[in-house]
Amino acid sequence: MKKILVFFLVTFSSSAFSNNTIIALVNNTPITLNSFQINLLGDNTKDEKIMIINNSIDNILQVQKATELNITPTKRDVENVLIDIAQSNNLSLRELMDFEDFYFIKKEVFEKLSILNLQRFITKDLLISEEQILKLCSDKKVIKDEKQIKIAQIIISEIDSQISDLDRKNLLIKDFLSKLASHIKKGASFEAFAKLHSQHPSYYNGGITDWLRVEGPTLKMLDSLGIKEVSEIYMTDFGLAIATKVDERFISSKLKECKERVIYEHSEMYYSDWLTNLKEEANIKIYYDKLP
Repeated sequence: MKKILVFFLVTFSSSAFSNNTIIALVNNTPITLNSFQINLLGDNTKDEKIMIINNSIDNILQVQKATELNITPTKRDVENVLIDIAQSNNLSLRELMDFEDFYFIKKEVFEKLSILNLQRFITKDLLISEEQILKLCSDKKVIKDEKQIKIAQIIISEIDSQISDLDRKNLLIKDFLSKLASHIKKGASFEAFAKLHSQHPSYYNGGITDWLRVEGPTLKMLDSLGIKEVSEIYMTDFGLAIATKVDERFISSKLKECKERVIYEHSEMYYSDWLTNLKEEANIKIYYDKLP
């Protein structure tokens, strides 16, 4: 919401609303000379006027599509933004509503929120693989100064609910984990044991974690392991555990920032192409001879 704030409070000339001449049609929705002149800033060139018309067409198409998909903002969504606009201009909502041009302010809020909802909807299932991101972010000039590891864990928090003594319970868990570790060192599958015995939600994935930044004593201890070497028993927030290092890598500490930028640019490009196709399929007529 905060990104949408103070874009309004524009003073409109009363003469701007004296002419309802239709200068364009977008799927039978008219763009009038009135609404067009609202967006003019002084002496605009012909190219600037055409650009303003095209922006208006894009906005109308997007709001039409958002309406079709039933993803337009709620009254509450619109009201929240109006409250932010009022507060940003040291006004109450009531004072803002008393503005002569409040209708147009509210209309623009509705349209901008509709377009934001549409952008999220169209790009929500857009996928870009980790490999693509790493390829786009693999600038050789960037120092890969952060080490990450991926581990698999078997975590046990309860072994006999009848035992209330914590020390005795921990001894039993340690004994059980030691036996598992011994079998794994002899060739048993860590992943299979994790799926069978681990009491952490990661059990379904064989106990494998996402990439973890090597920081803190526990992760540094796990990083000291060779690949597939089994760790000593250690304590976690979820219980006692053993682990093995599955993989390791060095990345730039700026990778997250780069990843976010890549995803944003990829989404923007995808949405722009989608909007171009939407425009090509629409029924649009511009009456250039009626432009002022």
